[in-house]
Amino acid sequence: MKSFIWFVVGLTTGLLVAREAGKTRQGKQFFADLDTKAREFGEAISDGYRKREAELRDAIGDAASNTEDVIDTLTK
Repeated sequence: MKSFIWFVVGLTTGLLVAREAGKTRQGKQFFADLDTKAREFGEAISDGYRKREAELRDAIGDAASNTEDVIDTLTK
């Protein structure tokens, strides 16, 4: 319980400091840069996920096609 209270105190303090820092010109610039970098990171993760998903779908399609070819060869 004591750890949780310290966590809440730290979180609250951090939010208050960030809020006050965001009111300054440098703070606004810092948070704008941070937001840009976070969005770029999220987009990179999303793009990587989509590319990998496409690779896996292609591999599954190739495996299904190869399986059909083997079945056709065996049934002839």
